[in-house]
Amino acid sequence: MDALEIARWQFGITTVYHFMMVPLTIGLGLVVAVIQTLWYRTGKPEYLRMTKFWGKLFLINFIMGVATGIVQEFQFGMAWSEYSRFVGDVFGAPLAMEALLAFFVESTFLGLWIFGWKQLKPGVHLACLWIAVIGSVFSAYFIIVANSWMQHPVGVEMINGRPVMTDAWAVFTNNTALVAVPHTIFGALAVAGSFLLGIAWYHLWRRRHDGVDTVGADGRVIPGESAVPGRDRADHAVWIRSVRIGAVVAMISFAGTAVTGDLQGKLMFEQQPMKMAAAEAACHDGTGFSVLSVGNLGSKNCDDIVAVIEVPGILSFLAKGDFSTEVKGVNSLLDRYKADYGTNLPDNPIYGERAGQEIQYVPVMEVTYWGFRMMIGFGGLAAFAALVALWATRKGTVPASRGIMRLAVFGILAPFGANAAGWIFTEMGRQPFVVAPNPDPSGIDQVFMFTAAAVSPGVSAGELLTSLIVLTAVYAVLLVVEVKLLVKYIRGGVVSAMPELVHAPADQNEDGTPGDGGPGKPEAGDVLAFAY
Repeated sequence: MDALEIARWQFGITTVYHFMMVPLTIGLGLVVAVIQTLWYRTGKPEYLRMTKFWGKLFLINFIMGVATGIVQEFQFGMAWSEYSRFVGDVFGAPLAMEALLAFFVESTFLGLWIFGWKQLKPGVHLACLWIAVIGSVFSAYFIIVANSWMQHPVGVEMINGRPVMTDAWAVFTNNTALVAVPHTIFGALAVAGSFLLGIAWYHLWRRRHDGVDTVGADGRVIPGESAVPGRDRADHAVWIRSVRIGAVVAMISFAGTAVTGDLQGKLMFEQQPMKMAAAEAACHDGTGFSVLSVGNLGSKNCDDIVAVIEVPGILSFLAKGDFSTEVKGVNSLLDRYKADYGTNLPDNPIYGERAGQEIQYVPVMEVTYWGFRMMIGFGGLAAFAALVALWATRKGTVPASRGIMRLAVFGILAPFGANAAGWIFTEMGRQPFVVAPNPDPSGIDQVFMFTAAAVSPGVSAGELLTSLIVLTAVYAVLLVVEVKLLVKYIRGGVVSAMPELVHAPADQNEDGTPGDGGPGKPEAGDVLAFAY
């Protein structure tokens, strides 16, 4: 057993799982805030229903994200103490601001929003949600600032072998972070858009399947009413508006991720050229973009890779913005990396059994190559599905096909896959560094740390394996809990977040104010019914 590899698996599993919640929290929070703003401005009941339904799912995901995210920062001290010592002076500021400022604001105002439906004025209540959502965006910003410094160290001086922050402004305005933040936000909105689209499609299909809605001779929907509480014409408006809003959000966010992703790629070609060369399976210098390359699985020899389909000029455009500039390939870069950073790990106890071993500067090319393409492919698939959804729902409902409905629901997973693939590519492509060196002049070239030096020396492989098994098991249980909760409230429809739709007629006084609810019934305006 290898302590370093186990520690990397542990951090990878828990982080990727946690990041499943992050984009949905950020994206769905922004969408719910916009929807509540529409209700505040128009007073239309469908917007109130949309706010409460999607808001309930947002809360479930937010709470699960908090539970799974707490472990991440503890892992720095548990399994990565040497890394924590190395980056501590830099990471202290952004991580403290994330926890003490952004998350504090986010959770406080989210609490006011949850419990303030009847207690706060509508405008103040809406402002609480916007503040909470903006807090979540700032929380993401501070985390990305820390991560971006690992990709592109700036604003520090090396003192006694450790980077000490000398320019906080440089750290917080790192060009890597300024591009990564909007890319992440657009990725989060892509998740939210597909989430709305898939779930709303399911409910529109169910209304057709149950005979609530019918289709006229012109193909346009005729919204119906059902004896089931909440399944009225306003319910139809909830789902048709949700599916179309989701489709628009998904398409806009894909365009945003494409533009910011192009900017991010150009920075990576400058700051981490080996990562991008591996992502393109570009073994030799050239201009061609690999549409499909094949090679021997697990091979460390780049020359084993053969480009099956290659488009000339595209790689140059991705890297430099033109179609003729030659881009350095893996073999050329490998010689440069060896000359700059050595061929073998230093003979230092901090490296343990790896001391003196040859450094593998080429990351796992199967991961970088396919991770890059899965990121783009899943994102493009979600955008195409959104375009199809806009066309398919132009007459006010969805096709009666159960198969298409299932495709729409499973399509929710596409932007999740794009987000996960993008982050796996970003982090694994940086190997063998945990803090990458920067040949780009805007960075500080000699600030770097090998991943082999970052793991906690006092933690055994057995202890790490135990924590890996325990955390993976706990996260698996949490996954089951979240999925069951989400499925329960999704199937319940708007009524699952607004029980007053069931009890309102019997639980209102003559003047329309909430009554006492009657025996065993909640009050019509009971906020706890929404919160819990």
